[in-house]
Amino acid sequence: MRNENRMADGNRNIWLDGVMGVVTGDALGCPVQFRSRKEIARDPVTGMRGFGTYNMPAGTWTDDSSMSLATLASIREKGCIDLGDIMARFAAWLTKGEYTPFGKSFDIGRGTMAAIRRYLRSGDFTTCGGTTERDNGNGSIMRILPVCLYCCEEQAEGRLKDDAAVALVHAVAGLTHNHLRGQIACGLYFFMARSVLSGEGDLKARLKKGLEDGFAFYARDPKNHGELVYYQRLRSLDRFASLSDTKIRSSGYVVDTIEAAVWSLLNAKTFQETLLTAVNLGDDTDSVGAVAGGLAGLYYGYGQIPAEWLEAIRKREQVEAMLE
Repeated sequence: MRNENRMADGNRNIWLDGVMGVVTGDALGCPVQFRSRKEIARDPVTGMRGFGTYNMPAGTWTDDSSMSLATLASIREKGCIDLGDIMARFAAWLTKGEYTPFGKSFDIGRGTMAAIRRYLRSGDFTTCGGTTERDNGNGSIMRILPVCLYCCEEQAEGRLKDDAAVALVHAVAGLTHNHLRGQIACGLYFFMARSVLSGEGDLKARLKKGLEDGFAFYARDPKNHGELVYYQRLRSLDRFASLSDTKIRSSGYVVDTIEAAVWSLLNAKTFQETLLTAVNLGDDTDSVGAVAGGLAGLYYGYGQIPAEWLEAIRKREQVEAMLE
């Protein structure tokens, strides 16, 4: 693995690397979503497969990718983070099947569904995101990578400080999941993405630096301290990486999802191994795959995604055209 600064490498397309990592992880996990770890262990995922949970063809991606692509489309068209436009695109995904493989939305989390319905009733994107402790599903972190990449590029050009970047990440996360715990998960993901792109050393070193930056940022404000305790296991990646999979939960709870994704990244040496590790943890397989896939794509690069997996991705040409 070359350790070049990816932000400074004009030959790499970090959007293609990262977003196709999300889509690939999502599609890999789709057929076995909600199956337990024991069930999957009897027939482990080894590559793209069809049907299963949603009876969809191999390479079908779900809400994780749809909402990521809706966010991406907004950033491309507006050239900035336009919260109202992003929320309108989420509504178009839900009601019209835009940004989907087959023209119909499916696999929609309860928190996301409730937020979009509130938006459709009120037209107010500032009040639609859920704010209770129960609104800490992974429906924000699974789609946040395009915002992270936008902020990384703006920071690389000197146009955005950390406070403003994190505020944008929180705001987009909050469109559906507006509780601080979930917003912090998205913020930590941003700091990891930035470090993977611009840091030095191996993947563990980059993830460690990103998390250190993230924890230091959030620790500055006492109002964050009560929520940071939920992420304590990520403070020591050496200890965390050595945990057995029995200590890793892969549910739809945002803390479980970011932990499962990071653990998978730490316990693999290739893009392929990372995603197979993540998906075979079971339960919310598509989202854990998507979250791990985004960072794996940024580190290993698009060229390390298995060709047979890419060939199976539905509407791959259209998706990749958005990433040019």
